[in-house]
Amino acid sequence: MIEARNIIKMLPHRYPFLLVDRVLSHTDDALVAIKNVTVNEPFFPGHFPGEPTMPGVLMLEGMAQACGLLAVIRSGVTADSGLILYFAGIDNARFKRPVVPGDQLRFEVKLVKQKRDLWKFTAEARVGSDLACCADLMCVLRHPDKMQDGT
Repeated sequence: MIEARNIIKMLPHRYPFLLVDRVLSHTDDALVAIKNVTVNEPFFPGHFPGEPTMPGVLMLEGMAQACGLLAVIRSGVTADSGLILYFAGIDNARFKRPVVPGDQLRFEVKLVKQKRDLWKFTAEARVGSDLACCADLMCVLRHPDKMQDGT
Protein backbone atom coordinates (compact mmCIF):
# COMPACT_ATOMS: atom_id res chain seq x y z
CA MET A 1 0.00 0.00 0.00
CA ILE A 2 1.19 3.51 -0.82
CA GLU A 3 -0.20 6.37 1.27
CA ALA A 4 -0.90 9.95 0.14
CA ARG A 5 2.31 11.38 1.62
CA ASN A 6 4.32 9.04 -0.61
CA ILE A 7 2.13 9.59 -3.67
CA ILE A 8 3.07 13.29 -3.65
CA LYS A 9 6.73 12.23 -3.85
CA MET A 10 5.91 10.21 -6.97
CA LEU A 11 3.60 12.56 -8.90
CA PRO A 12 3.91 16.30 -9.61
CA HIS A 13 0.18 16.93 -8.93
CA ARG A 14 -0.99 18.85 -5.86
CA TYR A 15 -4.30 19.87 -4.30
CA PRO A 16 -6.84 20.36 -5.74
CA PHE A 17 -5.64 18.30 -8.69
CA LEU A 18 -4.14 15.25 -6.99
CA LEU A 19 -6.91 12.70 -7.54
CA VAL A 20 -5.39 9.54 -6.04
CA ASP A 21 -5.61 9.11 -2.27
CA ARG A 22 -4.00 5.69 -1.87
CA VAL A 23 -2.53 2.82 -3.87
CA LEU A 24 -3.99 -0.43 -2.60
CA SER A 25 -1.85 -2.83 -4.63
CA HIS A 26 0.46 -3.04 -7.60
CA THR A 27 2.41 -5.51 -9.67
CA ASP A 28 4.86 -4.92 -12.47
CA ASP A 29 2.05 -4.27 -14.96
CA ALA A 30 -1.08 -3.40 -12.92
CA LEU A 31 -2.12 -1.04 -10.15
CA VAL A 32 -5.22 -0.49 -8.01
CA ALA A 33 -5.78 2.89 -6.34
CA ILE A 34 -8.63 4.81 -4.72
CA LYS A 35 -10.05 8.31 -4.64
CA ASN A 36 -12.48 9.16 -1.84
CA VAL A 37 -15.03 11.56 -3.31
CA THR A 38 -16.17 14.06 -0.69
CA VAL A 39 -18.87 16.70 -0.74
CA ASN A 40 -16.28 19.47 -0.29
CA GLU A 41 -14.46 18.77 -3.59
CA PRO A 42 -13.78 22.14 -5.26
CA PHE A 43 -15.68 21.24 -8.46
CA PHE A 44 -19.02 20.30 -6.86
CA PRO A 45 -20.42 23.84 -6.33
CA GLY A 46 -20.38 24.38 -10.09
CA HIS A 47 -20.93 20.82 -11.36
CA PHE A 48 -23.89 20.78 -10.83
CA PRO A 49 -25.58 23.09 -8.28
CA GLY A 50 -28.10 21.02 -6.36
CA GLU A 51 -26.97 17.80 -8.07
CA PRO A 52 -23.23 17.39 -7.34
CA THR A 53 -21.65 15.11 -9.94
CA MET A 54 -17.94 14.46 -10.51
CA PRO A 55 -16.92 15.64 -14.00
CA GLY A 56 -16.05 12.79 -16.35
CA VAL A 57 -12.83 14.51 -17.36
CA LEU A 58 -11.68 14.30 -13.72
CA MET A 59 -12.42 10.57 -13.64
CA LEU A 60 -10.18 10.27 -16.70
CA GLU A 61 -7.53 12.40 -14.99
CA GLY A 62 -7.66 10.20 -11.88
CA MET A 63 -7.18 7.10 -14.03
CA ALA A 64 -4.26 8.83 -15.81
CA GLN A 65 -2.66 9.64 -12.45
CA ALA A 66 -3.00 5.97 -11.45
CA CYS A 67 -1.27 5.09 -14.74
CA GLY A 68 1.44 7.62 -13.88
CA LEU A 69 1.99 5.91 -10.53
CA LEU A 70 2.38 2.56 -12.26
CA ALA A 71 4.89 4.12 -14.68
CA VAL A 72 6.85 5.61 -11.76
CA ILE A 73 6.94 2.27 -9.98
CA ARG A 74 8.10 0.48 -13.17
CA SER A 75 10.65 3.07 -14.28
CA GLY A 76 11.81 4.63 -11.02
CA VAL A 77 11.34 8.12 -12.52
CA THR A 78 9.77 10.38 -9.87
CA ALA A 79 8.34 13.91 -9.84
CA ASP A 80 11.66 15.41 -8.70
CA SER A 81 13.50 14.02 -11.77
CA GLY A 82 12.17 16.86 -13.92
CA LEU A 83 10.36 14.39 -16.17
CA ILE A 84 6.57 14.29 -16.37
CA LEU A 85 4.30 11.60 -17.76
CA TYR A 86 1.98 13.66 -19.98
CA PHE A 87 -1.42 12.55 -21.25
CA ALA A 88 -0.96 11.78 -24.97
CA GLY A 89 -4.27 10.20 -25.95
CA ILE A 90 -7.61 8.81 -24.89
CA ASP A 91 -9.45 6.14 -26.85
CA ASN A 92 -12.66 4.24 -26.21
CA ALA A 93 -13.70 6.40 -23.23
CA ARG A 94 -17.09 5.46 -21.83
CA PHE A 95 -19.01 6.85 -18.86
CA LYS A 96 -21.40 4.37 -17.31
CA ARG A 97 -22.42 5.79 -13.93
CA PRO A 98 -22.43 9.19 -12.23
CA VAL A 99 -20.00 9.64 -9.35
CA VAL A 100 -21.37 11.63 -6.41
CA PRO A 101 -20.21 12.73 -2.94
CA GLY A 102 -19.67 9.75 -0.66
CA ASP A 103 -18.54 7.42 -3.47
CA GLN A 104 -15.13 5.80 -3.43
CA LEU A 105 -13.59 5.50 -6.89
CA ARG A 106 -11.40 2.47 -7.41
CA PHE A 107 -8.94 2.94 -10.27
CA GLU A 108 -7.78 -0.30 -11.88
CA VAL A 109 -5.06 0.23 -14.50
CA LYS A 110 -3.01 -2.18 -16.58
CA LEU A 111 0.03 -1.56 -18.74
CA VAL A 112 -0.64 -2.79 -22.27
CA LYS A 113 2.61 -1.69 -23.91
CA GLN A 114 5.64 0.48 -23.34
CA LYS A 115 8.01 1.50 -26.10
CA ARG A 116 10.69 4.01 -25.17
CA ASP A 117 8.83 7.06 -23.82
CA LEU A 118 5.33 5.99 -24.92
CA TRP A 119 3.12 4.08 -22.48
CA LYS A 120 -0.28 2.51 -23.26
CA PHE A 121 -2.74 1.49 -20.56
CA THR A 122 -6.26 0.21 -20.09
CA ALA A 123 -8.07 1.80 -17.18
CA GLU A 124 -11.32 1.49 -15.29
CA ALA A 125 -12.89 3.52 -12.52
CA ARG A 126 -15.39 1.63 -10.36
CA VAL A 127 -17.72 2.48 -7.49
CA GLY A 128 -18.15 -0.79 -5.65
CA SER A 129 -18.71 -3.34 -8.40
CA ASP A 130 -20.27 -0.76 -10.77
CA LEU A 131 -18.20 0.47 -13.70
CA ALA A 132 -18.22 4.29 -13.69
CA CYS A 133 -15.72 4.98 -16.47
CA CYS A 134 -13.29 3.11 -18.71
CA ALA A 135 -10.78 4.12 -21.36
CA ASP A 136 -7.56 3.26 -23.15
CA LEU A 137 -4.94 5.86 -22.23
CA MET A 138 -1.62 6.84 -23.77
CA CYS A 139 1.05 8.79 -21.95
CA VAL A 140 4.47 10.06 -22.93
CA LEU A 141 7.41 10.67 -20.60
CA ARG A 142 9.00 14.03 -21.34
CA HIS A 143 10.85 16.91 -19.76
CA PRO A 144 8.52 19.98 -19.72
CA ASP A 145 11.04 22.04 -21.75
CA LYS A 146 11.00 19.45 -24.51
CA MET A 147 7.21 19.74 -24.89
CA GLN A 148 7.52 23.41 -25.91
CA ASP A 149 9.59 22.85 -29.03
CA GLY A 150 7.84 19.61 -30.05
CA THR A 151 10.85 17.33 -29.57
